[in-house]
Amino acid sequence: MMDGKFDNDIQAVVDADRAHVWHHLSQHKPYETSDPRIIVEGKGMRVWDQKGKEHLDAVSGGVWTVNVGYGRERIANAVRDQLIKLNYFAGSAGSIPGAMFSERLIEKMPGLSRVYYCNSGSEANEKAFKMVRQIAHKRYGGKKHKILYRDRDYHGTTIACLSAGGQDERNAQYGPFTPGFIRVPHCLEYRAADQGAPVENYGEWAADQIEAVILAEGPDTVGAICLEPVTAGGGVITPPEGYWPRVQEICRKYDVLLHIDEVVCGVGRTGTWFGYQHYGVQPDMVTMAKGVASGYAAIACLVTTEAVFDMFKDDATDPLNYFRDISTFGGCTAGPAAALENMDIIEEEGLLENTTRMGHYMLDRLAELKDKHAVIGDVRGKGLFLGAELVADRTTREPMAEKRVQMVTADCMAQGLIIGATNRSLPGLNNTLCFSPALIATKDDIDEIIEGVDGALSRVFG
Repeated sequence: MMDGKFDNDIQAVVDADRAHVWHHLSQHKPYETSDPRIIVEGKGMRVWDQKGKEHLDAVSGGVWTVNVGYGRERIANAVRDQLIKLNYFAGSAGSIPGAMFSERLIEKMPGLSRVYYCNSGSEANEKAFKMVRQIAHKRYGGKKHKILYRDRDYHGTTIACLSAGGQDERNAQYGPFTPGFIRVPHCLEYRAADQGAPVENYGEWAADQIEAVILAEGPDTVGAICLEPVTAGGGVITPPEGYWPRVQEICRKYDVLLHIDEVVCGVGRTGTWFGYQHYGVQPDMVTMAKGVASGYAAIACLVTTEAVFDMFKDDATDPLNYFRDISTFGGCTAGPAAALENMDIIEEEGLLENTTRMGHYMLDRLAELKDKHAVIGDVRGKGLFLGAELVADRTTREPMAEKRVQMVTADCMAQGLIIGATNRSLPGLNNTLCFSPALIATKDDIDEIIEGVDGALSRVFG
């Protein structure tokens, strides 16, 4: 699409970026002698940089966000029309798109009923944590305030979210952390032996480790557990059979709120509207962000049951008896306006069904790569959210060194293929290639991704 010619002086743009922009997740020393990459345009599943080079984006905007692909004019038009009519009013009042999207969203989430708007996944999770703490004070004298989180899971960038973060390298140098967050073990079946776990009924065994933590902490002190339905940046980890039903059982047994973080999995990524819907569980709280509007506007939501909502209005005479919280940009109307169009596109184009079909196809193609390349120890995923774990030795399952994994992603980037990998998250375990192509992906797109990775593995590992 791009021909390398731009209406403005692209070098001036690059120079301004180098001089003033602090890029996310980036070491900037190399930019002293080389140009930062500027993404200029996107269409479908492809983006073009400042040099006009085309890239196939297999990670939906780098961080699992652009679910319906780039260049959706109808979403842009809906946002423009809404901004002209009303761009913003604080969330203490309602808006037309806010009301309409909440209704559409709740239709997709049986058992839940209330939507709290904010502007990022980190913020949505913070809101949930605050609700748990406030409930503890309102109902339990402050005692039932502890929040469990899982090894390898990630819930955001704020200090409280990092306090609930199971990725030690992401947490490094940001403590001290918020007290009252307690880690539980993960459920990665591929590495069950590392936990001394049984081969049979591993899913139930992994969930039972959560119960052991609750009993050790004291059930009267634990208010909630926050889990990803499919772990994202911790290695694209799908839950083993029996895991989620047992988690639900444990939560109900000990009166622990189940908070599911759908920031990555939500709104179609796994082939259902929400990842938890594969596993027959009924959460008390669900948070979401990235795919809600496919990155066309900033929006995040915390969705709760009516039972949770009712705990904040049971005594109107008490001046502290409501959720005393606000998100400034949760009052922006662009987010729900974009989210409504995003949801329409997913439904009209059958993208949930496409995600399921193409997810099965891509998992099969990754399995073929595993048969060809001994460095692939495991492939896994749900829908168009997949991972390939690289190992130095298949027998011992010794993880591949992060530096060599990054050589694979760099080789793909040089080819014009953008893939992801766990990086600087899990000490010694940053060894999983990550894939999350847009929900519009075709077999040709997936074949191109697989061929690119095949070539990169051959060049890096011989």
